[in-house]
Amino acid sequence: MYHNILVPISFDPDRDVSAPLKLARLLATPEAKITLLHVVEQIPSYAITYMPADYMAEARAALESELSALADTLPNAKGLVIEGHSGRSILDWAEQNNPDLIIIASHRPGMQDLLLGSTAAQVVRHAGCAVHVVR
Repeated sequence: MYHNILVPISFDPDRDVSAPLKLARLLATPEAKITLLHVVEQIPSYAITYMPADYMAEARAALESELSALADTLPNAKGLVIEGHSGRSILDWAEQNNPDLIIIASHRPGMQDLLLGSTAAQVVRHAGCAVHVVR
């Protein structure tokens, strides 16, 4: 059983967010702290000029609302939205907050993942705690 669980959440259409949440519920102690973390990748400066001025604020508010709704389904859970590169930001957050388990969803790897590496693969390779990958 784990006391401090990090669950990175991706809202990509091919990702199932229910499986990591179910696993977090199963592996958490009754007093466990569960953090649902979503990383917003930065939009390149050349592209941001073509977007409405309030786009980022509205997108962040929508993500925070969605994470809050997901967190309400788990005991002692909270949602958190941060900015940065997904893999590196998850690892940095974990280093600062010391979870004893990271539960991360992964897609079926393709050829591009062999060359570039997926977020889940990066977390598995470099995390300082247990990592459970859910497909």
